[in-house]
Amino acid sequence: MVAAERSTEPLTRAAVARQAWPIILANAAVPALGLVDTAVIGHYGSATELGALALGALLFNFVYWSFGFLRMGTTGFVAQARGAGDEAEVRATLARALLLAAGLGGGLWLLQWPITWLYFGLMDGSAAVESVAGEYFRARIWGAPAALALFVISGLLIGLGRSRELLFVQLLLNGLNAGLDIWFAGALGLGARGIGLGTAIAEWGTCAVALVVVLRVLRARHRDAWPFLQWSRIANARRIRQALAANGDILVRTLCLLFAFAWFANAGARFGDVTLAANHILLQLVSFSAFFLDGFAFVAEARVGAAWGARDRAAFRHAVRLTSELAAGAALALAAAVLVLGEVAVAALTSLLAVRETAAMHLPWAALYVLLSVAAFQLDGVFIGTTRTREMRQAGLLSLTAFLLLAWPAVAVWGNHGLWAAFVAYVCVRAAALWPHYRRMDASLPAST
Repeated sequence: MVAAERSTEPLTRAAVARQAWPIILANAAVPALGLVDTAVIGHYGSATELGALALGALLFNFVYWSFGFLRMGTTGFVAQARGAGDEAEVRATLARALLLAAGLGGGLWLLQWPITWLYFGLMDGSAAVESVAGEYFRARIWGAPAALALFVISGLLIGLGRSRELLFVQLLLNGLNAGLDIWFAGALGLGARGIGLGTAIAEWGTCAVALVVVLRVLRARHRDAWPFLQWSRIANARRIRQALAANGDILVRTLCLLFAFAWFANAGARFGDVTLAANHILLQLVSFSAFFLDGFAFVAEARVGAAWGARDRAAFRHAVRLTSELAAGAALALAAAVLVLGEVAVAALTSLLAVRETAAMHLPWAALYVLLSVAAFQLDGVFIGTTRTREMRQAGLLSLTAFLLLAWPAVAVWGNHGLWAAFVAYVCVRAAALWPHYRRMDASLPAST
């Protein structure tokens, strides 16, 4: 063991902001991958290839988001080991998570045929679109192990508070992806298959560079007496069981979240194409706000996790309070921006008058969602940092159940306004379900001396 880092890293509002802004930029860079792919095909490909890209990318988004536990679980365990001064466990956590990512990535590659058969069987694309989408999927799936390894590397960097390295990795991925996509799809004329191939190569290239960055960071921190990597630490049965249990809990919670958003979209579709489109645009504003709120939640994961690993109640409360104050301020500013500038943003996203009018009527709901969602974001960050994932799973199931029970009568009475009201209630229940567990968690820490 070595001395915990927290004594040399005073936590101030300025420190939280410095750590959060690279994360915010890295989060905002993630959807740029899809925008670059779409732009390249939009200029060099056909309508069939553009539709195939949309269909294939949706599948990857669902699959990869389901494996988000690789990022979240790694962050929590790394932050706690860091706070406890156990650098050997930081390295062992990384190794275990990378092995799991490699196994899952390899499994995705082996199962690519049944995955595509099931997925395209559920979708309503034309035969031509599904054929090209299959080519895109089979090209991009080669990058699955690297893509999942990048989740792990991101989790490590967040857990160690190395947000600038995280930003570098994300920008490198975007840059490589853009250049390779233009080369394969544009210069070589490979279309959607070239986009998939370019993305896979970009993921492997970025993964290689990111591993070098991580190894340098960890070697600089190697101040303990343990060997840099020791199999007995990596293969520790208790730690493996803890990681698998946490990953399973986070997976269930993530699937609940995915289902809630999918149900919201499907329920909106019942009111017609205009309402469906308006809700989709408003959700883009909500997602944009999430980039900022996630930045503070990620800082909370690292700082709270380190305090939890050190069993330091004062540091724990200080980290929760400062990150939450800044997140609440950001949520208030973002909600005000949605309310005041939302119509301008909607007009920039669509020229369809009916969609713009419908979105404008529901803008207050989107602003309210952004404002109130900050509690759920912050508590998620706290519980990820402390790896109290069973409580997150229970909160996910409870909030999803509450959303469905509230939405059915609310939609019947108030239509799309009722749907949005239930959606706002859903994010509030997510936070409310975690609050009692947070109080007990805080009480479990020894009183500071």
